[in-house]
This record gives sequence, C-alpha cells and structure tokens, in this order.
Amino acid sequence: MRGAPEGRFRVLIAERNPLVVAALGDMIKNDARFELVASVQSGEAFLAAVAEPKFDLAVLGWKLSDMNGAEVLEEMRQRGLHTRIVIFSNDHDIAILKQCVRLGVQGYCYQFDDPAILFDTLVAVAHGRICIPYLDVSKINDTPLSRLTTRERELLAVLADGWTNLQIAARTGISENTVKYHLKNLYDKLEVRNRAMAVALYATEKSRGPQANS
Repeated sequence: MRGAPEGRFRVLIAERNPLVVAALGDMIKNDARFELVASVQSGEAFLAAVAEPKFDLAVLGWKLSDMNGAEVLEEMRQRGLHTRIVIFSNDHDIAILKQCVRLGVQGYCYQFDDPAILFDTLVAVAHGRICIPYLDVSKINDTPLSRLTTRERELLAVLADGWTNLQIAARTGISENTVKYHLKNLYDKLEVRNRAMAVALYATEKSRGPQANS
C-alpha cells in the first residue's frame, strides 16, 4: 500500500446520504493523517473505484443508492477485487456486524460512535490490522437455522419441499395437532409468523452455503 503525499492515507467515502458524506469528509480533511480523495454514492461506482484504486482505504456506508454493504462485498469477492474497508453503519444490528466479519471486512464503526473511534479504526486498518467492535467469535457463524435441533431442521426441510401438515403427520406417525405444536415452536425459534416466512428464511440461509448453517 502506498501512502498519500506527506505520509497521509488516501481515503474514499462510499455513502448514499450527502449529509453523512459532508460531515465525514470535513472530519477527514481536518485530520493530518488522512487525505480525502473522492466520494461515491452507489455500489457500482465504488466497485469501479476499487478496480482502479487511487486510495489506500475506504469508508463504506452499509446502504448505498443501489446496493447494501453485503451486496458490495459479495460482488467484490466475485470480481476478485480487494481493498481495505471500514464499514460505517447507522444500524446497531449484531447480525450485520457478523455478516461483515464473515465477508472479510477489516474495520467496523457505528455512525453514532465518537469520531475518535472512527479515526482509531481507520489508522488500524490503514496499517493492516483488523479493528471491529467486540464480538463473540465463537458465534460468528450463528444463524437462525443454527438454533434448531436436528428434528426441527428435518421438519423445516420437508416444509420447504411442500409437505402439508397431514402429510408430515402420516409419514412421521404423529398426530396433526402434534405437528402444529412442533411448527409453532419452530416458528418461534426462527422468529417468523408462518410457514411461508419459515420456508423463505430456509431458502435464504441455504443459498449462502454450508458456512451459513454451520
């Protein structure tokens, strides 16, 4: 990585909100360790910038005008693109943080954090380190499906195959009311309200591959 003139690190901002860009840009410009080189609002513009990098690290908002952060990171992986990234999120959702870590993000900050935390993170990432909020790494691959028992996973799989309650009861030797009881427990664990939502969640998790269900 080559630093900016006078030893400063060149920073690219990718964020859809002009107010956030302006505030963040002003802070970066007033810190002698960094040089703001550009800002973009869309994922495609960010990917184009990464393909021909003129910066040392990027501050990436979680929601851009055409993609969210996960979609940008997945697209980078598919295109074989690499750069040092600090996610700048306004959403205090631990699931987003876990997803970012799985996708290889080096830094992560919340927009409501003290600015000093952001700059400490930028410095760490610029020097090749990882800097994220506390996270129990043993649970990094936890998903709603990982909370299910083997029996519940099997039940969800047959739901996805289109089995009715009556079919499940007949093929497992239990009553239809018992099937309904098991389904209610399954929906509660998945935090969904009905069969369609459970099947949709199952399809989403399965599409992410074995890592999502480990």
